[in-house]
Amino acid sequence: MDMMDIQAMFSGPDGAYRFARWRRPIVPVVFGVEDATLAVFKGAFQAVCHVAGHDMAETDAEMGANLMVFFCRDWAELGQVPGLDQLIPDLAGLVRRLTEAGANQYRGFRHESDGAIRAGFVLLRLDDRMSSIPAEVIALTQAVQVILLWGNQAFDALPALTVTEGRAVLSPDIARLIRAAYDRVLPDASNDPSHALRLSARLASSPSQ
Repeated sequence: MDMMDIQAMFSGPDGAYRFARWRRPIVPVVFGVEDATLAVFKGAFQAVCHVAGHDMAETDAEMGANLMVFFCRDWAELGQVPGLDQLIPDLAGLVRRLTEAGANQYRGFRHESDGAIRAGFVLLRLDDRMSSIPAEVIALTQAVQVILLWGNQAFDALPALTVTEGRAVLSPDIARLIRAAYDRVLPDASNDPSHALRLSARLASSPSQ
């Protein structure tokens, strides 16, 4: 990946560059699944945090949990989750838009004053397509997609996961980019496209494995 590839991965539909990573340790919690799936998600978040060199924790001092994953069968179910409308602005409007679009997933973030990720919210609707995907693949995909503030089309050209020996694993190129993005020398957030050049330089100097 060169600078332009990286810049595209952190650009929105308007073409503006928006990079952000977590500063505080990630504290995930998953609602609406069985205990076995909870363990799968925790393992996926731990794996991606390990790649990033970032920490997980048991609790966040301000929020308790700062990465919340909600599974549902119908988007309307989210309106019945106590307090969710206090965490996600205009939840009713969001539910309406997701329903109209036929979407099966949504990710949203709250940010620190300087733009770093403060909290993340993942909403997943178990439609026929989502239900056909192994829990391990869903968990690892979502873990990758919340570790950074990616652009909407970040993984169109380069998928986040690859298959090795019949098992879905993190793409080596994506793993290297995540690792570079969490270099302590870099800022936690940036809207300057030249930030992509700094990421590119770190990729060029890092080992391929």
